[in-house]
This record gives sequence, structure tokens and C-alpha cells, in this order.
Amino acid sequence: MERKQFDIEGMSCAACSARVEKCVSGLDGIRTVQVNLLTNSMVVEYDEAKIDRQGIEQAVAGAGYAAKEHADRPGHDRAVDLAVREQREMRIRWWRSFVFLLPLMYVSMGHMFAWPLPAFLVGTQHALFLVLVQLLLLAPIVYWNRKYFTRGFGALFKANPNMDSLVAVGASAAILYGVYALFRIWSGLNAHDMELVQRFAHDLYFESAGTILTLVTLGKYLESKSKSRTSEAITKLMDLAPKTAVIVRFGMEKEVPVDEVRVGDLVRVKPGQRVPVDGVIEKGGGSVDESALTGESMPVFKQPGDTVLTATVSQTGAFTFRATKVGSDTTLSQIIGLVNEAAASKAPISKLADRVSAVFVPVVMGIALLAAAVWLLLGWPFDFALSTAISVLVISCPCALGLATPVAIMVGTGKAAEYGILVKSAESFEKARKIDTVVLDKTGTITEGKPQVTDVRSRTLSREQLLSFMAALERLSEHPLAEAVVREAERLQVPRYDAESFEVIPGLGVEGRIDGQHYCVGSLRLMTMRKLECEAYALEAETLAEQGRTPLFLADEQQVLGMVAVADVLKPTSREAIEQMRQAGMEVVMLTGDNRKTAAAVRRELNVSHVVAEVLPQDKDREIVRLQTEGRKVSMIGDGINDAPALMRSDLGIAIANGTDIAIESADMVLMKGDLLDAVTAFRLSRAVLRNIKENLFWAFFYNLVCIPLAAGVFYSFLGWKLSPMVAALAMSFSSVSVVMNALRLRRFRSLKEKAERKQAKHI
Repeated sequence: MERKQFDIEGMSCAACSARVEKCVSGLDGIRTVQVNLLTNSMVVEYDEAKIDRQGIEQAVAGAGYAAKEHADRPGHDRAVDLAVREQREMRIRWWRSFVFLLPLMYVSMGHMFAWPLPAFLVGTQHALFLVLVQLLLLAPIVYWNRKYFTRGFGALFKANPNMDSLVAVGASAAILYGVYALFRIWSGLNAHDMELVQRFAHDLYFESAGTILTLVTLGKYLESKSKSRTSEAITKLMDLAPKTAVIVRFGMEKEVPVDEVRVGDLVRVKPGQRVPVDGVIEKGGGSVDESALTGESMPVFKQPGDTVLTATVSQTGAFTFRATKVGSDTTLSQIIGLVNEAAASKAPISKLADRVSAVFVPVVMGIALLAAAVWLLLGWPFDFALSTAISVLVISCPCALGLATPVAIMVGTGKAAEYGILVKSAESFEKARKIDTVVLDKTGTITEGKPQVTDVRSRTLSREQLLSFMAALERLSEHPLAEAVVREAERLQVPRYDAESFEVIPGLGVEGRIDGQHYCVGSLRLMTMRKLECEAYALEAETLAEQGRTPLFLADEQQVLGMVAVADVLKPTSREAIEQMRQAGMEVVMLTGDNRKTAAAVRRELNVSHVVAEVLPQDKDREIVRLQTEGRKVSMIGDGINDAPALMRSDLGIAIANGTDIAIESADMVLMKGDLLDAVTAFRLSRAVLRNIKENLFWAFFYNLVCIPLAAGVFYSFLGWKLSPMVAALAMSFSSVSVVMNALRLRRFRSLKEKAERKQAKHI
């Protein structure tokens, strides 16, 4: 399956996005389609064997829109470029329209307020000139806003009416009635029927058409400005990418555009400069600020062999590194891609709005026709019925429905990115809100994941021999406990051995051959399975385990040769994060492959609800299933490697990233800093986003449920309430703006840590 994102041009409302989604989803080979009105984007998952990118683009073109594959180069976003250009065009259109609308309103309404007018426009005998002047003032407004007519009628003729269709039909009805009035005035003048002339001279709708077009354009402009604020997080991320890089070729430094850097190139970075691509340092070093990517404020010291990431800043020292990831493969590009994809995805809560949007415009047109017909049948004048129909058409706003969910998702994903939390889909927010049980991996999640050797015990080998044999095997393992043994061996500079026939025993340890002799390193459980006697070390191992240290044993085929104890310290924020989860009503469960004594020590220190020790990777998966069968909504937080099955199985998988592994497929969210407090922030932010979406949907539905009957004149007979087309245009223009502004309130979201810091600052 291939997954691609497309930029869509021409969408103006939720009916448009529903139409695009429907026409693409009907193609053979399409698995999923998600169209986002806010970002004017579409994410498609499809079978390349049945359909290609060109086929998808042609299907969108057939529906009356344009689709282009999304540009994913760092520092560039075609959708953002299109939005900026369209916003600039709308601003110019609005100002031009407004300049002509003012005299149009003055001329058309001057007689009502006794405003001074030129003599050739005053009096019934000059009514024809008055109409012609209004028509001439309206013509430029219609021309500059012709997109509403071309797009609206184009969609209507394709049996796919949208918001532009409502505006086009409403404005056209007003203009055509004005032209009809012009001919009636002309015939009245010829027949000297001044009563007819006066009646039609006061019932023109040219100013209504001009006001509708101008106010709708103003509303769309304000909406686009508000929407651009929701994508500031993505724009800021793209701006982090340096535009140039200094590469070293043939001993000479050369500054080139970052797009020209290739994997394997040597790149030089000086103090104060941003790293242009991902790579590994070969020469030099210094402190690097990685806060732009991880949110971690403390700089990290880098030296030869360490990885540096795109957009991080060298604070002290210069270094030369070998490029390992460039272009769309860099960490920054992956982050931008994840944030973009999450913002373009849909939450399940939006399904109701999608279903309504698909039939909204045809229903509104039917209501407008019905309202006009009813008023005519009741004996009201044609102009009253026409005014009612135009008001219904203009006040209806599918935009508010279409924007209710994506604006909140966009702001929410951007806010999450600021905290170093990468949300992979909008659905993740909805999942996170329902979580009542959090399952935590211990090593690397609750603890630092960089344990140290604290004790070395052997009755048959020297300290150096024991560490040499254990390091030979552990050097080939990726487990954090293995790294601790290797680091201790290197620190003491013990003799180095190479292991052969290396194998991992999942969840228990490793084994292999050293100088032809078979050895294994692992837990007490492994020794028991191999029926090796551990009585000589049992009491001491139990004491160490009660202190929270993990015993590791070395054995050959006949006996246990020795033991080391490894301790992994807790992360500074783990205790507070678990307490915050418990206060939020969540049960916290810790899973660990450590023995029960070590697990119990950690449990006492953290006050964890429940601990499952000595678990294999598959046991973690079974524990998730067990909790789910009890009816719980479970979130698994782990390192995304040996926890992958559990992350996939859980209702919400949250992966701990190491700064480069940001696209862990098994997780719904990724914590860039590896801080459990960020998981608490993710849960709180998810609740805020879902609450905001519900508010947006409520007001979008409430607006249409109230305003459409009001515009149709339902309350006119007994309350005298009636909306003119101009007021309807104003209300419609600001309905979608209000939804966007409500979503922007999410930008004021603060983590608990920030709240505490602000509260403390106020008391100082």
C-alpha cells in the first residue's frame, strides 16, 4: 500500500471536501481517503497495482478541483504558499470591492436618509439613471468576485453544489431581479406610469448583491487569516531548516544550497550555526541545543561518534560531521510530515458533520425555494419572497461545519509539537481522552535507561575476567542493561574477547561462544531454566533486588560463574508524572522483565498501582489484552522496540523516542524528550482538543438550526423577525470565523509545569 498527501485547489466549504472524498474513495484500489478543508489537503492510502497518482489527480479534476502531490522538502510547503497567495488575493479583492460598495450603498440608500445626491439621480423621472449608476458601481464588484460564480455554477452544473453555489445563486438572483426592475422602470417611464417606476426604484437589490459579495469576501479573508494562525507551528518548524550548508570537498569548504547535500558529504558547522542535515560527528564537538526538536532546554554535549540532527544549534565549538540523512529523510522532515499528516487526518467525532455536509447545500437550496413558494402562496409580493430566498441561500454556512474539527486538530497538533509530543493522527486525541489505564515499561521509560554496574561478585573468576566474558556477549546486545556492562568493562579496560554464535533469548538474556566455550548471560529465571545452581549467589542477589538493583548472571554449560548488579535510576519526573496520572483517575501499571524483588522496590518508590515483573515481550501483549477484556481503555507507554506488540495492541500507544526514532510505526504518539510528564500533557491536551471540537460542532449546528428558519421568515408572522440579505451575508461571513477563533483558544493551553512556574513567578 502507498500513502501520499495531495494539495487540493478550489475547495471552499465542507460540501467541496465531501465531494472530493466521495469521488476518490469510489476509485478501484483506494483503501482510505481523508480530505481536510482547513489545510486544503488530502491523504490517500491506495494500492499501486490498481491505481497510480495520476489516476487520483484526474479523479479530483473530474470533480472540478485540482490535486497536486504535496511537496515535502524542508522549508517549503506548497499548501502554505497557496494559502498565502490566496489570502493576498482576497485582501486585494475585498479592498477593491469595498471602495465601490461605499458609493453603491450611498446612492441606493440616500433617499432613505435624505442624503444629498446629484440632481440627475433625484426624482422619479430620473429613476432610470439611478438604476444604471447602481449597476455600473456593482459591475466591478461582480467582476473581481467572479470566482464565486465560476466555481459556484460550475459545481452546480456538475450536480455538486457548494458554498460558492449558494453565494452565486443568491447574488445572481438579486442582480437578475435588479435587471428585471430596470426594464420595468424603463417601460413605466415610457408609459408614464410613475407609480410603477417608483415601486421598482425602491425595490432594487443591486446593493444587496454587492454587499453579499463584499462581506463574503471579507469573511473568507478573515477566516484565512485566522486559519493561517492555526498552522504557525508547522510554519515555524519549516523555518528552522537552514537554507544552505558548508560542505568540505577536496579539503576546501564550499557553501551550497541544502538541497545539494548528499549522504556521505562532510559538513562543517561553526558556533551559532544550525545543523543543515542529520549526521554523525567525525571531528570536533561542543554543546548542541536540541530544544527546537525535542523541547529539552538543556544543551547536549556532542563528540566524535555522536549523532547531530537537522535544525539543532551548535552553541559552543565547531565540528565536522558525515551526512547520513538528507532531504525528506531528516528528523525535521519526519516531524513536519507527522504534524502535517496528523493535521490533515480526521477524528471519528467529525463523521456526523461529514454526513451533514454531503447533503447540506442541496437541502438549503430546497429550503430557499420552498420558503419563496410559501410566501408567494400566502399572497406576499414577489420581492419579499425573493428576499427571503436570497437570505436563506446566503446565511447558510457549511464552512462552519467543515472547519469545526480540523481547526481544533491543527491547533492541537501544533501545540503538542511545541511540547515535543508528535501526534500521528487526529484519532489519537479521541483515543487519549478515553484512557483510564496506563501501562508503563520500566527501563528507558520510568528509568533513565542508562543503568550502571554497582556490584561485581564471583567465586571462580577475577573481576576482570567476569566483566570480560560478560561484555563479549553483551556487546552484541541492544538492551540497556547490556550497555551498562560494556561501559563498565571499557572503563576498567579489561581484556577484550569476541563472541561467536551469538543469540538472543527473548526477555531472558543472551548466549554465545567465547574461545570455543559456551556461555550465557541473563536473569535468575534463565539460570533456573538451564537448571544451573545459583545457591551461592541467591541470598546476595535477593538483597540487591530488594534495593532496586538488577542481578545479571554469567554461566557456562556446567555452573554459574559470577554475578553483577546493575541499577537504573529513575527519571527526575517519573514520580510526579505517575502521581498526576493517578490524580486524573487513571490506574498505573508497570511492566518489567526485571525480577519481582527489583520491581517491588520500584513500586514502593513510585507508589504504582500494580506491577507485573519477569515478563517477556509477548507477556506484555497478553497483559494489555487482559486489561482490555476487563473493559478498560489502555494506553501503553514504552520505547517502541521490544514493546512494539504491546504498543500496537493498546488503545493508545505512546512511544519514547531517542531524538531520532520519531516515526515509530507501532505508536499513536511519540514523546521526543522521553519525559513521562509529556504523556500527562498529551492526555490533558487531548481532553482540551475534544472539548473544543464539541464546542465548535455545537455552535456550527446551532447557528444553522437557528439562522436558516430565521432567514426563511418562520418567525416573521408572529414576532416580526426577518433578515435582509445583507445582514444574512454578514452573519454567514463571521460564523466560520467564530469557529476558528474558538479553536485558537487552544493556543493558550499550558502544561502543569508551566502553570506551576507562572504561579510561582506571580508570588515572587
